[in-house]
Amino acid sequence: MVKIGFVSLGCSKNLVDTEMMIGLFKKHRFDIVANPEDADIIIVNTCGFIDSAKKEAIDTLLEMAEYKANNCKLLVATGCLVQRYKDDLIKELPEVDLFISLDEYDDLYAKVEELIKNKTQFGDNQYKLSKQDYNLSYFDREISTNGYYAYLKIAEGCSNNCTYCAIPKIRGPYISRPMEDILKEAQELSDKGLEELIVIAQDTTKYGVDLYKEQKLPELLRKLCKMNFKWIRFLYAYPESITDELINVVKEEEKIVNYFDMPIQHISDNVLKRMARKTTGKHIKEIISKIRKEIPNVVLRTTLIAGFPGETEDEFNELKEFVKEAKFDRLGCFAYSKEEGTPAVKLDGHLPTRIKKQRANEIMKIQKKVSKDNNKELIGREFEVLLENITEDGKYYVGRSYREVPEDTDGVIYVENSKELIIGDFVKVEITDAMDYDLIARIT
Repeated sequence: MVKIGFVSLGCSKNLVDTEMMIGLFKKHRFDIVANPEDADIIIVNTCGFIDSAKKEAIDTLLEMAEYKANNCKLLVATGCLVQRYKDDLIKELPEVDLFISLDEYDDLYAKVEELIKNKTQFGDNQYKLSKQDYNLSYFDREISTNGYYAYLKIAEGCSNNCTYCAIPKIRGPYISRPMEDILKEAQELSDKGLEELIVIAQDTTKYGVDLYKEQKLPELLRKLCKMNFKWIRFLYAYPESITDELINVVKEEEKIVNYFDMPIQHISDNVLKRMARKTTGKHIKEIISKIRKEIPNVVLRTTLIAGFPGETEDEFNELKEFVKEAKFDRLGCFAYSKEEGTPAVKLDGHLPTRIKKQRANEIMKIQKKVSKDNNKELIGREFEVLLENITEDGKYYVGRSYREVPEDTDGVIYVENSKELIIGDFVKVEITDAMDYDLIARIT
């Protein structure tokens, strides 16, 4: 049996694609292995969104290529980096046997099968494969997360066309999945006993606009709440599309956690206009105020870009003051990255890399204090926490409440190991101490 290993880079949307690939090859009786050293074939699903992601993808491909000297016979690259730079990669990375762009995903299995047949290292008859359905399918997904949560991708691509972003060029325009298709997949995930469902898209608030001519996220969320999940959250809600109906769904439905991930990128109207964002600083502040008024225990998360072309000192100072005042529970700030093919590249006023990084660091320094202050206010409060791990020294269980997304993105809650507990259980805890991003708690 052919042994195949996967490496998934980048965002959760990419991870869903990788999980479909795993399911496809498992359906065709490949042996899925976790250790690259054990694999006959390694597939790396790359990210190509910003410079750091591109570097990580190239480094990973070169690292995986080293295994070809031992056991690995084929190295395959897929994903966003391949979609953007396939011709260049073919020339620069001869170590890679096959490059599959996003628009070739339905050919992935057939092309890998053909490579296997042409590689004498696989033998003559041992790996002849039966032809079945070769297309990637959400319903063949092999969940690769820890068994307590899974992502549910409700749309592909993006049509917002922000001037700094290459996603529309890489992934294409926004295309919603049919609701019945999504609900069928969600039910399958529910039947597996998952505790948390995380609804994702490049912009979840636009769900349904292309397919049904109106926003359908609130309706979708209410239907998902009828399934047997404990927590449901949605990520990437653009402020201009957050409606009263959506806020009410979060407020009224117990299973939907009080958590809004709202990527705003900036607060200056001039910068927002140059970014082609479809909102204003005033509207952003009004939405934040409305959400907090309607949902008192809500967690607000956002992302910002510092050093966008033409960003003046005054506009940057406006952003700094906003970060101090808004007191986001979670905030990430990135130095503007010049992405070829995007309109922002042609804007005037590009700043030196040093200035861009300095500004991003200043924002994160402010947010570090905001986060610490916010966390201190949680001391003495009780939360229900999902235990997902235990520290190496065994002193703490590692978990998260509704306030934290998986994979340490928002920090974690360290629960004192005062009695034997089971990983995967929910426990009631009291917050006893606060760090910059993490919390300490005890069992109640």
